[in-house]
Amino acid sequence: MGIKSAKPRHHVVVIGSGFGGLTAARALKKSDVDVTLIAKTTHHLFQPLLYQVATGILSEGEIAPYTRVILRKQKNVEVLLGDVTDIDLTNNTVTSKLIDMNTVTPFDSLVVAAGAQQSYFGNDHFATFAPGMKTIDDALELRGRILGAFEAAEVTTSQAERDRRLTFVVVGAGPTGVELAGQIAELADRTLDGAFRNIDPSDCRVILLDAAAAVLPPMGEKLGLKAQRRLESMGVEIQLNAMVTDVDYMGLTVKDKDGNERRIESACKVWSAGVQASPLGKLLAEQSDGTTTDRAGRVVVEPDLTLKGHPNVFVVGDLMSVQGVPGMAQGAIQGAKYATKLIKAGLEGKDDPAARKPFKYFDKGSMATVSRFNAVAQVGKFEMAGFIAWLSWLALHLFYLVGYKNRFTTIVAWFITFLGRNRGQMAITGQMVYARTAMEKLNQKQAAELAAQGQTADPEKADYDKAQAEKAALNKAEPEKAESKAAG
Repeated sequence: MGIKSAKPRHHVVVIGSGFGGLTAARALKKSDVDVTLIAKTTHHLFQPLLYQVATGILSEGEIAPYTRVILRKQKNVEVLLGDVTDIDLTNNTVTSKLIDMNTVTPFDSLVVAAGAQQSYFGNDHFATFAPGMKTIDDALELRGRILGAFEAAEVTTSQAERDRRLTFVVVGAGPTGVELAGQIAELADRTLDGAFRNIDPSDCRVILLDAAAAVLPPMGEKLGLKAQRRLESMGVEIQLNAMVTDVDYMGLTVKDKDGNERRIESACKVWSAGVQASPLGKLLAEQSDGTTTDRAGRVVVEPDLTLKGHPNVFVVGDLMSVQGVPGMAQGAIQGAKYATKLIKAGLEGKDDPAARKPFKYFDKGSMATVSRFNAVAQVGKFEMAGFIAWLSWLALHLFYLVGYKNRFTTIVAWFITFLGRNRGQMAITGQMVYARTAMEKLNQKQAAELAAQGQTADPEKADYDKAQAEKAALNKAEPEKAESKAAG
């Protein structure tokens, strides 16, 4: 059964520029199709290395190359920047928005790889005080908060406030939490050693806490314990069976297994405790009879990764819910390759949706670094820890980085950091530290002002309109000034 299109060529729309989206677009390079990739960011983010941006090892450019540059030689691809606001499965269209401009893009086949975002389990106000680790903005903000905490501790005269500034809390003992906690400890002990006069950075407290009973639960008890012991040897405090019930400017409230609540005073908090799927998952499920979402908002797809009743709509990556497939890069990459293989088969008249072989995930294992020269890794039943696991981690991540330049500069940065003690990305700005709260306040203020005027809240358009009004007033004032001078 072939796929037919009213267009000159079959049109494939891909939503998202992460591992799944980019893989899908590139897999169609030699196919007789037109591809439109729609993403809300201009870059392809290598998310597993975000924590190294946050701790000053890598720059954001090394892990987030420009999507247009990656795909510029692939002439059958068009890249659109915009936030997808609607997917119409009846009319086969995708609507995206950039500033105040809406674009409607028709499709014959659709690959939705919109990814996931940080989950605060219904407590979204936590984000103001405990940023997640999902975007470049998150990583840069955290770098500002981490280094800014040391700077504030240097000048404060209150011992209690100094202790609060030098207490770093990472919520969530999964791979991201483990890696970040380890790097904060190494940053304090090695890179910042001797850099301050009034404080000793190594005196800081790094706390890794989780509501679960173990570190790195998906990797098993043995590797989890090895990671925990290594972190503890570095001075990281591990607090398990500890549920965060509140987060504010001054710190966190934690409920232990026995039900008792306690406070941790901390200036720098990081949230890596959970994820939730893009809202597009719910939008898709509502338009497909019988399709549901799981509690994380992921779409429970058919065995061929499609929506029930829509064999031309594929959901891959963090947005799909398939038993046995983790929310990792490999799941997104393999799902995207599977989907594009079916699309290409359809173009050749070799695809029968009713007889498709189900998607099968090949588990290539999982890894997490704990510190320099130390990592844990699991491939099937095979487990390893220590230096060999760390080297394997380096090689794997270099392989999946996009671009030879990024690989080279990353190797140099790792060489400087891991063999020495310096880090090349230690600059911070006020924008990093305060941008989130400043933008929240600005957007709230502008939204209220525009709502009072019966207008839609669009900060950029509001600034433009204000500038135009000021320009018009200035132009009007100049002739009046000239006439007054002539009369005088």
